[in-house]
Amino acid sequence: MGDKPKVVLYSNPGCMFCYQARMLLTTKRANIEDIVATPGSAGFAEMLERTGSRKVPQIFIGDTHVGGFDQLDALDRKGELDKLLAG
Repeated sequence: MGDKPKVVLYSNPGCMFCYQARMLLTTKRANIEDIVATPGSAGFAEMLERTGSRKVPQIFIGDTHVGGFDQLDALDRKGELDKLLAG
């Protein structure tokens, strides 16, 4: 059970796409580490370093950079998200 990958979700409060990503991942019972990435914060600097993007959400499943909500949703629609989350 402990071999499920951790999901890192860089997000901002009030961001609808961040909320949708969190809800989708929650329904999948993912182990989510939610990092607030508001401009000027340590979380934002970490996200920028890891992804090169200033846009939220940015999602990692284990070492795999998924991207944003649209990419996460596309993985789910293709049936690939469950595989990634299973490890």
